[in-house]
Amino acid sequence: MSYILLIASVFIGTLLVFILKPSNKVVRLLLAFSGAYLLSVTILHLLPEVYSESTNHKKTGIFILAGIIIQSVLESFSKGAEHGHIHIHSNGKEFPTLLFASLCLHAFSEGIPIHNTGDNLIWAILVHKIPIAVVLTTFLIKTKYSKKITFIFLTAFAFMSPLGVLIGHKISFFTTYATEITALIIGVFLHISTIILFEGSENHKFNLQKFTAIILGVLLTVLTL
Repeated sequence: MSYILLIASVFIGTLLVFILKPSNKVVRLLLAFSGAYLLSVTILHLLPEVYSESTNHKKTGIFILAGIIIQSVLESFSKGAEHGHIHIHSNGKEFPTLLFASLCLHAFSEGIPIHNTGDNLIWAILVHKIPIAVVLTTFLIKTKYSKKITFIFLTAFAFMSPLGVLIGHKISFFTTYATEITALIIGVFLHISTIILFEGSENHKFNLQKFTAIILGVLLTVLTL
């Protein structure tokens, strides 16, 4: 079931673009909600779990910090796509290979610890992936890539997280070092979610709608954990 849900989340985001054509304001609110939900699941569920399973808390902390650093490096190639902002210009002729590879690596890695962390992480990734798929699809349409290229890109992206789940479950290396790998992914999630939530608003003004979306994301996590 997790495989189907992870794949479906990307195509749901794509369908939203073609059917509802959400405005930038709506997408930003979806991102704020997803960032709050992802951060809440990380703090309330993943962090306590990984520290309870760890025999060396300092080493676990180092892996979390490493995850933050790794994600910051990946974002230099993905141009911020993981948190909903693709800062790249294209005429539709030259395919952004580094963007594609970075996003796929990110999607693959976040699927690896799912087998060891349960349903909470699955739902956090689903909530995160839908608005990201909206942003990706919008980017691909605006840059006028062919329908074939767009379909291949989105399909490959959709299958990366399920591939991570499969390999994380079947390959002994990932099961042996499950705690360390989960700590790395926690660092990745902390980096992404905090950027989504705390990037500066226009003129640093208080945004009630964004704040409401964040509160709803936090409350949903608290009520469902």
